Amino acid sequence: MNPADRPTAEQACPIAPVLDIVFSRWTTPILWTLNAYGVQRFVELQRNIGTITPKVLTQRLRQLERDGLILRTYHPEVPPRVEYEISDLGRSLAPLFAALAEWSSDHLPAVERARQAFDGTEPSPAAA
Repeated sequence: MNPADRPTAEQACPIAPVLDIVFSRWTTPILWTLNAYGVQRFVELQRNIGTITPKVLTQRLRQLERDGLILRTYHPEVPPRVEYEISDLGRSLAPLFAALAEWSSDHLPAVERARQAFDGTEPSPAAA
């Protein structure tokens, strides 16, 4: 096959660009937290997410704002106040997250059993 005829990543898997945007390491917890708790200041968001560093949170928030998935509101007060909220575009991902949460609840135990069987820490179903 001629290299020029090979499909691009987007052609081979049309959801690849979405996965790159939404499912990076910290994007999902940020969007989940903003969707669940509403408008939050930086420190609240960091506290609700847990182990994320301020530098990484700042980088991810900027990227999510650039992608249109969150809104940043600057209040020119003393001291200045900045709030973050999920945008309508970001909120449109809620059904996807709900479906993934349901899949996780229904199927992660089976994934764990398969891993244990593969790793040899538990007899495989075929051997039992």
